[in-house]
Amino acid sequence: MEVANILDSEFGGVPRVPGYWLTRFVILRLLGLMYATAFLVAINQLVPLIGANGLLPVGSYLQQVSAALGSNQAGFMRLPSLFWLWHSDTALLTVSWIGFALSCLVTAGYANALVLAVLWFLYMSIVHVGQLWYGYGWEIQLTETGFLAIFLCPLLDLRPFPRYAPPLTIIILFRWLICRIMLGSGMIKYRGDEVWRNATALYYHFETQPIPGPLSRWFHFLPHTVLKAGVWFNWLAELIAPWFVFGPRLARHIAGVVIVLFQLSIILSGNLSFLNWLTIVPALACFDDGFWSALLPRTLVRKAQAAADNAVESKPMRITAWVVTALVALLSIQPALNILSSRQVMNNSYDPLDLVNTYGAFGSVGQERLNVIFEGTSDEYPGDNASWKPYIYKGLPVALDKMPPQVAPYQLRLDWQMWFAAMASPNDYPWTVHLVWKLLHNDPAVVSLFAGNPFPGKPPRFIRAVLYRYSFAKPGNPKGLWWSRERISIWLPAMSVDDPRLTGFLKDAGWIR
Repeated sequence: MEVANILDSEFGGVPRVPGYWLTRFVILRLLGLMYATAFLVAINQLVPLIGANGLLPVGSYLQQVSAALGSNQAGFMRLPSLFWLWHSDTALLTVSWIGFALSCLVTAGYANALVLAVLWFLYMSIVHVGQLWYGYGWEIQLTETGFLAIFLCPLLDLRPFPRYAPPLTIIILFRWLICRIMLGSGMIKYRGDEVWRNATALYYHFETQPIPGPLSRWFHFLPHTVLKAGVWFNWLAELIAPWFVFGPRLARHIAGVVIVLFQLSIILSGNLSFLNWLTIVPALACFDDGFWSALLPRTLVRKAQAAADNAVESKPMRITAWVVTALVALLSIQPALNILSSRQVMNNSYDPLDLVNTYGAFGSVGQERLNVIFEGTSDEYPGDNASWKPYIYKGLPVALDKMPPQVAPYQLRLDWQMWFAAMASPNDYPWTVHLVWKLLHNDPAVVSLFAGNPFPGKPPRFIRAVLYRYSFAKPGNPKGLWWSRERISIWLPAMSVDDPRLTGFLKDAGWIR
């Protein structure tokens, strides 16, 4: 070891750190940042979404689950969550703030198994009661990633470089996770939509994705040959690179670089929540400390070297790692079979704790962008000639001259659901009628989900929802527009607070009395 260090120093290099000390350090820092982002979203949005007076109240949901399964105990066993014990608005915020504080601790470099276990259970508690707002693949991906991270660390030692080395078996489980994520995403695309197989998917994706970003229009108008090359890069990252994450060192490093670069390209081209940042976390397990030693500050590398030189073995930590490996291997059978199946499903969990899941994204790509916009008026008659004012989303396009914002890794959960809703009908998304009721009352929590309130002094007399088709305006157009649009239909008819259709529906749903 001393000879290797001398040679590295002679050639201007850095000490060669054995093992995965720096790998663990980087994985936990990025994971902490993802947890912090997720809990910050919960702090700002849980109350209006699932609070006692939210769009889909958590209390009603737990009652429904309990009734369906026979008891609260059975409900807890199927959907483990702290909120079976306490689910007031205060409870939602308390869990979110504790999670955010602990996440910041991990991001700052201080993590142990106990802190990571608490983070894992707190976030799982939110996911299991979050209903459709938390029905995305990255939610269970965060719980699975967070679960594995628990066993990278000693039980109590919070130091960035504790005296126990990260178990190699857990590092391998992270590689197995990134392998499943990428292969699942690749296979669902290959099986799901002809536009992926003929390499034209990116002709549409940047325009029709849930929440475009500032660079999405630039990507959309790239030459078709470049966009086709982007699809082939997708196949390289999702269908070829995963097979090499368990390979020899050089092959593993190349696979890791390809996967990370692919995720970064998606980050630049849109706003897919924290999905792509989170996907980078297990991909980092492809790299060993020799790789990181060339990239990270020398002070950090020396600290890792000192920890490696003074490391001791923890038999309980090693045994626990093997037990977790055996458990993950057993639970991986169904997810692995799902990837191979012609009836593959994506973003599905096979156990109550979401320990080993199946993943996928964009199995199909829409070829037009539909958008539902809520509008209000204070006029006496709610016809098309009334003065309608739109409720501006924080992420989805409304104003034609506004550049799409950068919001990821933060997630705007209302915006995401309205992207789905625009491709369906109000019957498929009945909570949108509850949203109308909230807007008619200027409910401050729900209105906070929008960029602003067009009726700050007095609630509107009527609310309606209009379906539009949006498309990118060509760069450099004379009016400086980012979007063009055409109206398709009325998605929800104009309704007032005393409309019997509205009050009757809400009473039947149990949202008002």
